[in-house]
Amino acid sequence: MTPPALARPLVARPRFPAALLAAAVLTAACSSGPAEPSSPDVWATVDGREIHRNDVDKAYQRVSQLPPGTPEEEVLAFKLNLLNELILQNLLVARAPELAVTVTDADVDAAYDERRRNIAEEAFQKELTFRGLAVTDMKEGLRLELLAEKVIEHEVGPKVNVTEDEIAAFYDANRSQFNLTETAYRIAQIVITPMPDPNLNNRMNDDATTPETAERKVKMLMERLKAGERFSEVAMNYSEDPQSAPSGGDLGFVPLSTLKQAPAMLRDAVLKAEPGTMSHLTLGGAHTLVLLIAKEAAGQRELSDPVVRDGIADNLRRQREQLIRAAYLNVVRGEAVVVHHLARQVLATPAAIRSLAPAAPGK
Repeated sequence: MTPPALARPLVARPRFPAALLAAAVLTAACSSGPAEPSSPDVWATVDGREIHRNDVDKAYQRVSQLPPGTPEEEVLAFKLNLLNELILQNLLVARAPELAVTVTDADVDAAYDERRRNIAEEAFQKELTFRGLAVTDMKEGLRLELLAEKVIEHEVGPKVNVTEDEIAAFYDANRSQFNLTETAYRIAQIVITPMPDPNLNNRMNDDATTPETAERKVKMLMERLKAGERFSEVAMNYSEDPQSAPSGGDLGFVPLSTLKQAPAMLRDAVLKAEPGTMSHLTLGGAHTLVLLIAKEAAGQRELSDPVVRDGIADNLRRQREQLIRAAYLNVVRGEAVVVHHLARQVLATPAAIRSLAPAAPGK
Protein backbone atom coordinates (compact mmCIF):
# COMPACT_ATOMS: atom_id res chain seq x y z
CA MET A 1 0.00 0.00 0.00
CA THR A 2 2.57 2.62 1.00
CA PRO A 3 6.30 2.33 1.48
CA PRO A 4 6.83 0.10 4.53
CA ALA A 5 10.08 1.84 5.33
CA LEU A 6 8.18 4.84 6.66
CA ALA A 7 5.31 3.00 8.27
CA ARG A 8 2.98 3.65 5.35
CA PRO A 9 2.63 7.43 5.58
CA LEU A 10 1.15 8.29 2.15
CA VAL A 11 -2.20 9.99 1.96
CA ALA A 12 -5.01 7.66 0.90
CA ARG A 13 -6.64 8.21 -2.47
CA PRO A 14 -10.47 8.51 -2.37
CA ARG A 15 -12.38 5.42 -3.49
CA PHE A 16 -9.29 3.22 -3.66
CA PRO A 17 -6.89 1.47 -1.22
CA ALA A 18 -3.98 3.91 -1.44
CA ALA A 19 -1.65 1.56 0.33
CA LEU A 20 -2.18 -1.06 -2.38
CA LEU A 21 -1.87 1.57 -5.06
CA ALA A 22 1.33 3.07 -3.76
CA ALA A 23 2.87 -0.36 -3.50
CA ALA A 24 2.23 -0.88 -7.17
CA VAL A 25 4.25 2.14 -8.17
CA LEU A 26 7.02 2.22 -5.62
CA THR A 27 9.13 0.13 -7.96
CA ALA A 28 12.12 2.39 -8.29
CA ALA A 29 13.98 1.55 -11.49
CA CYS A 30 17.48 0.53 -10.49
CA SER A 31 20.59 0.33 -12.59
CA SER A 32 24.29 0.65 -12.12
CA GLY A 33 25.48 4.21 -12.53
CA PRO A 34 27.76 6.93 -11.30
CA ALA A 35 27.01 9.26 -8.40
CA GLU A 36 26.20 12.04 -10.85
CA PRO A 37 23.03 11.64 -12.94
CA SER A 38 23.29 10.07 -16.35
CA SER A 39 20.38 12.26 -17.47
CA PRO A 40 18.13 15.04 -16.07
CA ASP A 41 15.45 12.40 -15.50
CA VAL A 42 17.53 10.72 -12.79
CA TRP A 43 16.12 12.21 -9.60
CA ALA A 44 18.24 10.19 -7.14
CA THR A 45 21.09 7.70 -7.06
CA VAL A 46 21.20 5.17 -4.25
CA ASP A 47 24.51 3.34 -3.93
CA GLY A 48 24.81 3.70 -7.70
CA ARG A 49 21.25 2.59 -8.44
CA GLU A 50 19.11 5.18 -10.18
CA ILE A 51 15.58 6.33 -9.33
CA HIS A 52 14.01 8.15 -12.24
CA ARG A 53 11.56 10.98 -12.53
CA ASN A 54 9.05 8.60 -14.08
CA ASP A 55 9.06 6.46 -10.94
CA VAL A 56 8.21 9.44 -8.78
CA ASP A 57 5.69 10.91 -11.22
CA LYS A 58 3.79 7.61 -11.50
CA ALA A 59 3.80 7.15 -7.73
CA TYR A 60 2.49 10.68 -7.26
CA GLN A 61 -0.23 10.24 -9.88
CA ARG A 62 -1.48 7.10 -8.17
CA VAL A 63 -1.49 8.16 -4.52
CA SER A 64 -1.94 11.92 -4.49
CA GLN A 65 -5.30 13.37 -3.54
CA LEU A 66 -4.18 16.97 -3.81
CA PRO A 67 -7.08 18.96 -5.31
CA PRO A 68 -6.99 20.70 -8.69
CA GLY A 69 -5.22 24.02 -8.52
CA THR A 70 -2.80 22.96 -5.79
CA PRO A 71 0.26 25.25 -5.98
CA GLU A 72 3.24 23.72 -7.77
CA GLU A 73 5.33 24.22 -4.65
CA GLU A 74 3.01 21.97 -2.64
CA VAL A 75 2.97 19.34 -5.37
CA LEU A 76 6.75 19.31 -5.56
CA ALA A 77 7.07 19.13 -1.76
CA PHE A 78 4.89 16.01 -1.89
CA LYS A 79 7.15 14.54 -4.55
CA LEU A 80 10.28 15.29 -2.56
CA ASN A 81 8.85 13.35 0.39
CA LEU A 82 7.73 10.55 -1.89
CA LEU A 83 11.23 10.32 -3.38
CA ASN A 84 12.66 9.99 0.13
CA GLU A 85 10.37 7.03 0.69
CA LEU A 86 11.45 5.46 -2.59
CA ILE A 87 15.08 5.87 -1.59
CA LEU A 88 14.55 4.13 1.73
CA GLN A 89 12.54 1.31 0.17
CA ASN A 90 15.29 0.87 -2.42
CA LEU A 91 17.86 0.50 0.35
CA LEU A 92 15.80 -2.02 2.29
CA VAL A 93 15.04 -4.19 -0.73
CA ALA A 94 18.74 -4.20 -1.64
CA ARG A 95 19.52 -5.75 1.77
CA ALA A 96 17.09 -8.65 1.37
CA PRO A 97 19.44 -11.08 -0.44
CA GLU A 98 22.23 -10.86 2.13
CA LEU A 99 19.69 -11.46 4.91
CA ALA A 100 18.07 -14.36 3.01
CA VAL A 101 14.73 -12.57 3.25
CA THR A 102 12.26 -13.52 0.53
CA VAL A 103 8.61 -13.06 -0.38
CA THR A 104 6.63 -15.86 -2.03
CA ASP A 105 3.90 -15.59 -4.64
CA ALA A 106 1.49 -16.83 -1.98
CA ASP A 107 2.51 -13.94 0.30
CA VAL A 108 1.83 -11.48 -2.49
CA ASP A 109 -1.52 -13.04 -3.42
CA ALA A 110 -2.64 -12.99 0.23
CA ALA A 111 -1.64 -9.34 0.61
CA TYR A 112 -3.39 -8.45 -2.64
CA ASP A 113 -6.63 -10.08 -1.52
CA GLU A 114 -6.35 -8.45 1.90
CA ARG A 115 -5.80 -4.93 0.58
CA ARG A 116 -8.81 -4.91 -1.71
CA ARG A 117 -11.13 -6.81 0.58
CA ASN A 118 -13.44 -3.89 1.38
CA ILE A 119 -13.58 -2.54 -2.19
CA ALA A 120 -16.34 -3.64 -4.55
CA GLU A 121 -14.96 -5.45 -7.61
CA GLU A 122 -16.54 -3.04 -10.09
CA ALA A 123 -15.16 -0.01 -8.28
CA PHE A 124 -11.75 -1.66 -8.00
CA GLN A 125 -11.53 -2.43 -11.71
CA LYS A 126 -12.79 1.03 -12.63
CA GLU A 127 -10.07 2.64 -10.55
CA LEU A 128 -7.42 0.37 -12.02
CA THR A 129 -8.45 1.54 -15.48
CA PHE A 130 -8.52 5.19 -14.44
CA ARG A 131 -5.01 4.95 -13.10
CA GLY A 132 -3.64 2.89 -15.97
CA LEU A 133 -2.67 -0.08 -13.76
CA ALA A 134 -2.82 -3.81 -14.31
CA VAL A 135 -3.09 -6.46 -11.61
CA THR A 136 0.52 -7.42 -12.34
CA ASP A 137 1.56 -3.84 -11.52
CA MET A 138 -0.23 -4.05 -8.21
CA LYS A 139 1.31 -7.37 -7.26
CA GLU A 140 4.84 -6.34 -8.18
CA GLY A 141 4.49 -3.25 -6.01
CA LEU A 142 3.17 -5.37 -3.16
CA ARG A 143 6.11 -7.73 -3.52
CA LEU A 144 8.54 -4.86 -2.94
CA GLU A 145 6.50 -3.50 -0.06
CA LEU A 146 6.38 -6.88 1.66
CA LEU A 147 10.06 -7.48 1.05
CA ALA A 148 11.07 -4.16 2.59
CA GLU A 149 8.80 -4.77 5.58
CA LYS A 150 10.23 -8.26 6.08
CA VAL A 151 13.73 -6.81 6.14
CA ILE A 152 12.69 -4.42 8.90
CA GLU A 153 11.02 -7.22 10.85
CA HIS A 154 14.11 -9.41 10.46
CA GLU A 155 16.40 -6.70 11.80
CA VAL A 156 14.15 -5.02 14.36
CA GLY A 157 11.88 -7.78 15.70
CA PRO A 158 14.47 -9.76 17.69
CA LYS A 159 15.56 -6.59 19.50
CA VAL A 160 12.09 -5.72 20.79
CA ASN A 161 12.12 -7.51 24.12
CA VAL A 162 10.54 -6.39 27.38
CA THR A 163 11.56 -8.11 30.62
CA GLU A 164 9.52 -8.67 33.75
CA ASP A 165 11.98 -6.44 35.64
CA GLU A 166 11.29 -3.58 33.23
CA ILE A 167 7.55 -4.05 33.63
CA ALA A 168 7.87 -4.01 37.41
CA ALA A 169 10.14 -0.95 37.30
CA PHE A 170 7.62 0.95 35.20
CA TYR A 171 4.83 0.02 37.60
CA ASP A 172 6.82 1.11 40.65
CA ALA A 173 7.75 4.43 39.04
CA ASN A 174 4.16 5.11 37.99
CA ARG A 175 2.22 3.47 40.76
CA SER A 176 -0.05 6.48 41.23
CA GLN A 177 -1.30 6.12 37.67
CA PHE A 178 -2.84 2.80 38.66
CA ASN A 179 -4.70 4.20 41.65
CA LEU A 180 -8.25 4.92 40.54
CA THR A 181 -10.07 7.60 42.53
CA GLU A 182 -13.39 6.50 41.04
CA THR A 183 -14.85 3.70 38.95
CA ALA A 184 -13.23 3.68 35.52
CA TYR A 185 -13.87 1.95 32.22
CA ARG A 186 -11.09 0.80 29.92
CA ILE A 187 -12.29 1.46 26.39
CA ALA A 188 -10.93 0.80 22.91
CA GLN A 189 -12.35 2.10 19.65
CA ILE A 190 -12.21 1.72 15.88
CA VAL A 191 -13.33 4.79 13.96
CA ILE A 192 -14.47 4.87 10.32
CA THR A 193 -15.35 8.25 8.82
CA PRO A 194 -17.15 8.96 5.50
CA MET A 195 -14.59 11.51 4.30
CA PRO A 196 -10.86 11.68 3.48
CA ASP A 197 -8.62 12.13 6.51
CA PRO A 198 -5.29 13.93 5.85
CA ASN A 199 -3.98 12.77 9.24
CA LEU A 200 -4.65 9.07 8.65
CA ASN A 201 -2.34 6.96 10.80
CA ASN A 202 -3.25 3.29 10.45
CA ARG A 203 -0.91 0.53 9.24
CA MET A 204 -2.81 -0.13 6.02
CA ASN A 205 -3.29 3.55 5.22
CA ASP A 206 -6.89 2.49 4.60
CA ASP A 207 -9.31 5.41 4.42
CA ALA A 208 -13.06 5.26 3.75
CA THR A 209 -13.86 8.48 1.90
CA THR A 210 -17.61 8.30 1.24
CA PRO A 211 -20.65 7.07 3.22
CA GLU A 212 -20.82 4.04 0.91
CA THR A 213 -17.19 3.00 1.40
CA ALA A 214 -17.54 3.61 5.15
CA GLU A 215 -20.54 1.24 5.25
CA ARG A 216 -18.63 -1.46 3.36
CA LYS A 217 -15.58 -1.00 5.54
CA VAL A 218 -17.39 -1.29 8.86
CA LYS A 219 -19.14 -4.47 7.69
CA MET A 220 -15.81 -5.95 6.66
CA LEU A 221 -14.21 -5.08 10.01
CA MET A 222 -17.10 -6.55 11.98
CA GLU A 223 -16.77 -9.78 10.00
CA ARG A 224 -13.08 -9.93 10.86
CA LEU A 225 -13.78 -9.35 14.54
CA LYS A 226 -16.50 -11.99 14.59
CA ALA A 227 -14.04 -14.40 12.97
CA GLY A 228 -11.73 -13.93 15.96
CA GLU A 229 -9.24 -11.29 14.84
CA ARG A 230 -7.93 -9.23 17.74
CA PHE A 231 -9.60 -5.85 18.20
CA SER A 232 -6.24 -4.15 18.72
CA GLU A 233 -4.84 -5.53 15.45
CA VAL A 234 -7.89 -4.44 13.49
CA ALA A 235 -7.68 -0.99 15.07
CA MET A 236 -3.98 -0.57 14.25
CA ASN A 237 -4.59 -1.70 10.68
CA TYR A 238 -7.82 0.12 9.85
CA SER A 239 -9.03 2.67 12.42
CA GLU A 240 -9.20 6.20 11.06
CA ASP A 241 -8.66 7.93 14.40
CA PRO A 242 -5.04 9.13 14.12
CA GLN A 243 -4.52 9.34 17.88
CA SER A 244 -5.76 5.93 19.03
CA ALA A 245 -5.04 3.73 15.98
CA PRO A 246 -1.29 3.28 16.73
CA SER A 247 -2.14 2.00 20.22
CA GLY A 248 -4.70 -0.50 18.99
CA GLY A 249 -7.58 1.86 19.65
CA ASP A 250 -6.93 1.73 23.41
CA LEU A 251 -8.16 4.87 25.18
CA GLY A 252 -7.05 3.63 28.58
CA PHE A 253 -9.21 3.88 31.68
CA VAL A 254 -11.86 6.58 31.43
CA PRO A 255 -13.20 7.78 34.81
CA LEU A 256 -16.96 7.61 35.33
CA SER A 257 -17.18 11.39 35.73
CA THR A 258 -15.52 11.88 32.33
CA LEU A 259 -17.66 9.22 30.69
CA LYS A 260 -20.82 10.99 31.88
CA GLN A 261 -19.77 14.03 29.87
CA ALA A 262 -19.46 12.00 26.65
CA PRO A 263 -22.26 11.94 24.03
CA ALA A 264 -25.24 10.00 25.34
CA MET A 265 -24.90 7.28 22.69
CA LEU A 266 -21.31 6.50 23.70
CA ARG A 267 -21.94 6.89 27.42
CA ASP A 268 -24.91 4.54 27.44
CA ALA A 269 -23.17 1.96 25.25
CA VAL A 270 -20.28 1.73 27.70
CA LEU A 271 -22.26 1.88 30.94
CA LYS A 272 -24.68 -0.84 29.83
CA ALA A 273 -22.01 -3.17 28.44
CA GLU A 274 -20.20 -6.03 30.08
CA PRO A 275 -16.40 -6.26 29.75
CA GLY A 276 -15.48 -7.98 26.50
CA THR A 277 -18.50 -6.77 24.55
CA MET A 278 -18.49 -4.42 21.56
CA SER A 279 -21.00 -1.83 20.40
CA HIS A 280 -21.47 -0.33 16.93
CA LEU A 281 -22.36 3.37 17.01
CA THR A 282 -23.25 5.51 13.99
CA LEU A 283 -23.66 9.25 13.68
CA GLY A 284 -23.70 11.37 10.53
CA GLY A 285 -22.31 8.59 8.36
CA ALA A 286 -19.41 7.94 10.74
CA HIS A 287 -19.03 4.62 12.53
CA THR A 288 -17.39 3.79 15.84
CA LEU A 289 -16.82 0.28 17.15
CA VAL A 290 -16.47 0.55 20.93
CA LEU A 291 -15.02 -2.28 22.98
CA LEU A 292 -15.33 -2.29 26.75
CA ILE A 293 -12.14 -4.05 27.80
CA ALA A 294 -12.53 -3.82 31.57
CA LYS A 295 -14.36 -2.07 34.37
CA GLU A 296 -12.42 -1.22 37.51
CA ALA A 297 -13.69 -0.06 40.89
CA ALA A 298 -11.93 2.74 42.73
CA GLY A 299 -8.69 1.75 44.45
CA GLN A 300 -5.11 0.71 43.77
CA ARG A 301 -4.66 -1.71 40.88
CA GLU A 302 -1.78 -4.09 41.51
CA LEU A 303 0.80 -5.41 39.09
CA SER A 304 -0.58 -8.90 39.66
CA ASP A 305 -3.67 -7.80 37.72
CA PRO A 306 -3.21 -9.24 34.19
CA VAL A 307 -4.80 -6.12 32.69
CA VAL A 308 -2.20 -3.93 34.40
CA ARG A 309 0.74 -6.17 33.62
CA ASP A 310 -0.20 -6.79 29.98
CA GLY A 311 -1.04 -3.14 29.40
CA ILE A 312 2.38 -2.04 30.64
CA ALA A 313 4.12 -4.73 28.59
CA ASP A 314 2.26 -3.76 25.42
CA ASN A 315 3.04 -0.07 25.86
CA LEU A 316 6.72 -0.68 26.54
CA ARG A 317 6.93 -3.03 23.57
CA ARG A 318 5.32 -0.51 21.23
CA GLN A 319 7.61 2.30 22.41
CA ARG A 320 10.71 0.14 22.02
CA GLU A 321 9.68 -1.08 18.59
CA GLN A 322 9.14 2.49 17.39
CA LEU A 323 12.53 3.57 18.76
CA ILE A 324 14.50 0.63 17.34
CA ARG A 325 12.71 0.87 14.01
CA ALA A 326 13.54 4.57 13.73
CA ALA A 327 17.15 3.91 14.70
CA TYR A 328 17.50 1.09 12.17
CA LEU A 329 16.08 3.15 9.33
CA ASN A 330 18.41 6.01 10.20
CA VAL A 331 21.38 3.65 10.11
CA VAL A 332 20.30 2.20 6.76
CA ARG A 333 19.92 5.67 5.31
CA GLY A 334 23.10 7.00 6.91
CA GLU A 335 25.32 4.19 5.63
CA ALA A 336 24.20 4.64 2.03
CA VAL A 337 25.66 6.86 -0.66
CA VAL A 338 22.62 8.83 -1.78
CA VAL A 339 22.55 11.80 -4.11
CA HIS A 340 19.21 13.61 -4.14
CA HIS A 341 19.32 15.15 -7.60
CA LEU A 342 15.73 16.45 -7.45
CA ALA A 343 16.48 18.48 -4.33
CA ARG A 344 19.58 19.84 -6.04
CA GLN A 345 17.50 20.89 -9.04
CA VAL A 346 15.02 22.73 -6.84
CA LEU A 347 17.81 24.60 -5.06
CA ALA A 348 19.66 25.42 -8.24
CA THR A 349 16.70 26.38 -10.45
CA PRO A 350 13.60 27.34 -8.41
CA ALA A 351 11.98 28.62 -11.61
CA ALA A 352 11.80 25.03 -12.88
CA ILE A 353 9.29 24.01 -10.22
CA ARG A 354 6.35 24.05 -12.66
CA SER A 355 8.06 21.63 -15.04
CA LEU A 356 8.90 19.30 -12.14
CA ALA A 357 5.37 19.15 -10.73
CA PRO A 358 2.71 18.27 -13.35
CA ALA A 359 -0.86 17.70 -12.27
CA ALA A 360 -2.21 14.31 -11.22
CA PRO A 361 -4.26 12.20 -13.68
CA GLY A 362 -7.79 13.33 -14.36
CA LYS A 363 -7.05 16.86 -13.21
